[in-house]
Amino acid sequence: MLSGGHVIISRDAARASALPLLLAAGAGIVGCAAWVVFFRQGLVLSHYDAKAHLVVARRVLDNLTPGWQQIGAVWLPLPHLVDLLPVQVDLFYRTGLFASIVSIACLAITCYASARLVLLATGSAAGAITCSALLVFNPNLLYLHTTPMTEPLLLAVTFLAVLWLVEWVEASGSGMRTPGPATQGPEAGVPPKLAGALFIAMWTRYEAWPVVATAVAATACVLWRGGASLPLTVRRSLKLAIWPAVAVGVFLINSRITVGAWFVSEGFFVPDPTYARQPWRTLVGVWWGTHQLSGYLVEIVALGAAVVIAWRALARKQDASLLVSLALFATAALPVAAFYDGHPYRIRYMIPTVATCALFCGLAIGFVGRFVAQTLKVRGTGHWPSWVVSVVLLTSLAIESPLWNLQAPMLAEAQWDRGASVGRREVTACLAGDYHGEKVLASMGSLAHYMQELSANGFRIADFINEGNGEIWNLALQTGPAPHAGWMLVEEVAEGGDVLATLVRNDPGFTAGMRRVCEGGGVALYKRNVTGQIAGRR
Repeated sequence: MLSGGHVIISRDAARASALPLLLAAGAGIVGCAAWVVFFRQGLVLSHYDAKAHLVVARRVLDNLTPGWQQIGAVWLPLPHLVDLLPVQVDLFYRTGLFASIVSIACLAITCYASARLVLLATGSAAGAITCSALLVFNPNLLYLHTTPMTEPLLLAVTFLAVLWLVEWVEASGSGMRTPGPATQGPEAGVPPKLAGALFIAMWTRYEAWPVVATAVAATACVLWRGGASLPLTVRRSLKLAIWPAVAVGVFLINSRITVGAWFVSEGFFVPDPTYARQPWRTLVGVWWGTHQLSGYLVEIVALGAAVVIAWRALARKQDASLLVSLALFATAALPVAAFYDGHPYRIRYMIPTVATCALFCGLAIGFVGRFVAQTLKVRGTGHWPSWVVSVVLLTSLAIESPLWNLQAPMLAEAQWDRGASVGRREVTACLAGDYHGEKVLASMGSLAHYMQELSANGFRIADFINEGNGEIWNLALQTGPAPHAGWMLVEEVAEGGDVLATLVRNDPGFTAGMRRVCEGGGVALYKRNVTGQIAGRR
């Protein structure tokens, strides 16, 4: 029913309030089934970063120098804190099972938040169902939600944060005035769940930083347009902003303590000139990656819906709270900045934008139904156009990015290291066949994924000397590996080789007391000579 430009939820829509939970449960079931399929095909841990995230969580306790400092400072800490204790169990560490369960749960949460947002904004069950289907049946999104990668946690937390921000704004009397929490006074505090979401979002992935900043700014705009005085708007916005600000502050302090820099922004990739300092080409690259992951029609409809929502939010006070939802598109800021700065192109960086496009397709369906119903002024006439648009979008997804496509862009990128992994088996055989408990010198920055693979042969993180061991690592680089380690693993190919490969090339004396015994998959294995146990580099 329509009244004064607002949507009044009917009894049928009220009963549909359980729909987000049903869609979340369905997403969890599909995620579990997908995990079985991908696990049987050896794809759950095929991405090198999936293995590396398990290593970062494991190394806090399993280490030559255990401690909280092992959390590190390049990747944000929340995913590793969640996995910290479970990955100490070898089953969870070697298979990534617990981390995969977390990712599947995140898919369910993201579907719940998306469906809830669509129902709040439009009351459209068709829109809620469609946005969930676009999330669950996109092979790129579905695959990522069966792995230990960090994007699922990012999506779940940021979508919840935006949902709860919209509900908070609605409760203050600004916006769409759809059913939500009871109206609160103008000085009401930030609900604990919203404060928690804003805080932990800043510890998931860097894409959350522009999303949260934009969402808080949009919330301030909505409050002001809703009639709040400027001082009141500032006070309420500061109550929101303090939580993410504290989260970032704690992270920066930890970074300063652990690696000596407030923020690590370089040194962890080899610059690629393809997009560097080329703004237009960078934007086109992000556009291209998004439609490769979702399809042209999904991307076009989502961006069109975003334009319409921005116009309505700015032109109509009752739709002002929709402005907050646009903050989810700020995830695109990270790939734009990264590629412009010379970071190698990774199609995975567009995954959060693809999820946002799914949400905005759901909103588009809801608004189509509202427009038709308002135009014809006949109750119920908005249902069939909504379902028509829904069928068209889902059909386009099935054509452009079918669920059964095991060569979808995200899956293809995840298998870049598969050939090298097979080649490293020869190195594993050499090492495991003659290993007697000696330490292994290896760069975690380049071979963390191989360290995880070696766990199948009984190797622990404590068996390796790596960057996280501080002075032990530095001393090995200064004096050579022989006095400190019985073995050395060197990545010679990926990104031009690691720090050990550079030392081997530039300083022939670095490997004094060691001999090269085998290589494979771009990795060389050195073993200490009997006399090298005390000789080392002169």
